[in-house]
Amino acid sequence: MLPELGFIALLCAAAIAVLQCVLPGFGIFSGRRNLISAATPLAFTVFCLALFAMVALTLSLATDDFSLAYAAQHSNSRLPLFFKIAAAWGGHEGSILLLVVTLALWGALVAALARPGEEKEAACVLMVLGGLTAAFALFTALTSSPFVRMFPPAFEGRDLNPMLQDVALIFHPPLLYIGYAGFAVSFAYAMTMLLLQRMDGPLLRRMRAWSVAAWAFLTAGIALGAWWAYFELGWGGWWFWDPAENSSLMPWLLGTALVHVLAVTERRGAFGLFALLLAIFTFALSTLGTFIVRSGILSSVHAFANDPGRGLALLLILTAVLVVVLSVFALRADFKAREAPFRLVSRESALAATGALFTVACGCVMIGTFYPMIYTLAGLGSLSVGAPYFNAVFKPLFVMMLLLLPLAPVLHWQEQPRRWLLRQLPWLTLGGIGGAWLCLRQPLPTNTITLVLCMLAGWAIFSHAAALTRIRSLAHAAPLLCHLGVGIAVVGAAQLAQYSEERWLSMTRGTGYPLGGYVFTLEGSEALIGANYTAEQLFIRVDEQGSPVATLKPESRYYSVRTTTLREPGVASRLGGDLYATFGEKTGPGSYTVHLQIKPMASWLWLGAILMVLGGIIRLTARRQPQATDNPALQPLTGEA
Repeated sequence: MLPELGFIALLCAAAIAVLQCVLPGFGIFSGRRNLISAATPLAFTVFCLALFAMVALTLSLATDDFSLAYAAQHSNSRLPLFFKIAAAWGGHEGSILLLVVTLALWGALVAALARPGEEKEAACVLMVLGGLTAAFALFTALTSSPFVRMFPPAFEGRDLNPMLQDVALIFHPPLLYIGYAGFAVSFAYAMTMLLLQRMDGPLLRRMRAWSVAAWAFLTAGIALGAWWAYFELGWGGWWFWDPAENSSLMPWLLGTALVHVLAVTERRGAFGLFALLLAIFTFALSTLGTFIVRSGILSSVHAFANDPGRGLALLLILTAVLVVVLSVFALRADFKAREAPFRLVSRESALAATGALFTVACGCVMIGTFYPMIYTLAGLGSLSVGAPYFNAVFKPLFVMMLLLLPLAPVLHWQEQPRRWLLRQLPWLTLGGIGGAWLCLRQPLPTNTITLVLCMLAGWAIFSHAAALTRIRSLAHAAPLLCHLGVGIAVVGAAQLAQYSEERWLSMTRGTGYPLGGYVFTLEGSEALIGANYTAEQLFIRVDEQGSPVATLKPESRYYSVRTTTLREPGVASRLGGDLYATFGEKTGPGSYTVHLQIKPMASWLWLGAILMVLGGIIRLTARRQPQATDNPALQPLTGEA
């Protein structure tokens, strides 16, 4: 009975979301305040119904209701409870339902946080969100319902994909979807500005706040996914330029550009149309990412489904939304340039350049991701675009971004005094020396681009660390922490790319094997029995200069239901670098093939990501002091006062 109630709740959520789209729209354009005020209770109702549907699915999985086709496909009675809960979004149908819930959640938050006097603007935003929620709820109910019964019921479930049975995958998809859906709010605010033909301070401040919130969640989701790939897949990498990975990176890149451009638009009124287009296409790329991992058109270890029919339906939804939105943009936007004078060396120029660089980076990722598909569909054969292309494209872009990054704490609006360069020279020197030292202390030959990246990142780290000592309020610390996190993450990525060491070998118990200044010794093994798997675990002692520093415990797990063997690496994380071992095969009594790796400064990646997310959270929660603006009215889109 519970799945049927969940399906009814989903249908009701779709129907009320349609009302949330239609009624406020009539109210806005007819002036009927009762219809405008209906947007708030409708948004709350949609969220409650969507949440009930998700709870119904989760409880069905938790109670092992294998008459439900989704539960039989993605769960098992021996699966630990927290993984049964995660299975609610571990498959295609459940993940789409999660997207509906997150869209409804953002709508409820917009309704709850709307300020007095902004009823019309909030209703317009909720109208757009209602239309999007209705479209995805109907898509779920009609093509991807997780509430379908099967007869006869399955005696046992097929189990959750073993690669998804990791604590990171409990939180990674929800964070990612909250980020995706959060950019729907930015999109809705862009549509509101176009429909009402207003681009004033309050609307821009709200849009920027919602964009930062979405960016923070998406950053956390991507970082957690990279952390999962590093600790779960056993290959020691954190980014593979996989199509599904790129599908989340593209909206993140455009979302980062949006946040930077909105800072100029809010303060100075410049680049307004650029900000609107960024908001539109950031959400479009979020939807495109959903299409990538569900259509089967591009292969990926992260894909949820291989169903071109459902992928085509998602693509049609995206196409319809883009056609409508771009038509509204063409008809309602005013293309007259705003008066917002500023000099070349100014904060406006730096923020605009940052937005442009991130937009170009997004375009490069899109080309590398979709060009092979287009090449194949054109009948020209098969083509693979991998890491060499992306690395070659991103290195110069990163250099240009890092050239701008250290200037962020000191650049002024409109015009930059000349004395700022003299103040930066000490930090430039210290940062360059620090970054160069990180590279030159390594025993391997130094790559020039790695040296340049580390020097520029070191400059950025020193510059922002110094600026943090001069902050006037917590709100001023937010962008500094984000930029500091970027610098730290770039150092970690550059060191990993250039100085990682690895060795495949056959280890025999009691014999030491040197690698990178360490000695790895296999001490023994142990059989383990998990809730739904059996495993063999190795114990590898790591010594440095004769003293033990860590014990690595890689595992080979066998999941009997899925008849799948999964390698769980043993990792010892240290500030200077990670020691990493992956179980290969058992070659004889007390003898195993093992993949040993040394990953220098890997923890800097995760530290940088944490600082970026922390900066986003502080930006949302800290009280901001009113800022003076050189464009107090921020002219309406029509150019009228």
